[in-house]
Amino acid sequence: MTHPPEALNSPACETILTLLEPIYGPFVWEPRHKPIDELVFTILSQHTSDSNSERAFDALVRRFQSMEAVARSEVEMIRQCIELAGLSQIKAPRIRAVLREIQHRLGSLDISFLKDVPLDEAKAWMQSLPGIGPKTAAVVLCFAFGMPAMPVDTHVHRIAKRLGLIAEATTADKAHPMLEAMVAPENVFAFHLSLISHGRLICKARRPLCSLCVLAISCPSSTT
Repeated sequence: MTHPPEALNSPACETILTLLEPIYGPFVWEPRHKPIDELVFTILSQHTSDSNSERAFDALVRRFQSMEAVARSEVEMIRQCIELAGLSQIKAPRIRAVLREIQHRLGSLDISFLKDVPLDEAKAWMQSLPGIGPKTAAVVLCFAFGMPAMPVDTHVHRIAKRLGLIAEATTADKAHPMLEAMVAPENVFAFHLSLISHGRLICKARRPLCSLCVLAISCPSSTT
């Protein structure tokens, strides 16, 4: 696992993880998909539910059997397979463009070399692919390789602002390196999943359940 040199173990983040992981975890990293599949799955998961993205991914795999076949396919065939994931007219050409760009650069779809390069270089390579931003890059590096890249989804972003870890005006893109630097590298995966779980169940967007929150006593946004 590659550790960013600026990583710090913020006492606040350590306390947050200590309180949340026993409730929602334990979170032990293991690869969810092989790397190229994780990349396609993550593109599919944008702006949709987990269940819909999983069903769309399964449909894509059943239809094409391999990502090499997806790369050779017509965009419309891909789009039809992934309609359940929503925004298929955007995601289908993006998926094919990314796969073809990787093949052009590497001669294959094997991106396993990323686990052996420094984290910043791996992020930069991922984000140089068409349509790939900080969140998608972080998800792939974290979930496929166990690298300490902090994915900042809507739940992580919202809770980090409510807890005062980042300023209210901080964008999700800017929050990635900021939060990553606050969490010990070995805790990034568990911290990310703990905040997602907490955001879905307690620290909800419209009506946070502050009376049930184990973080409420030290949360500047608590209504209790």
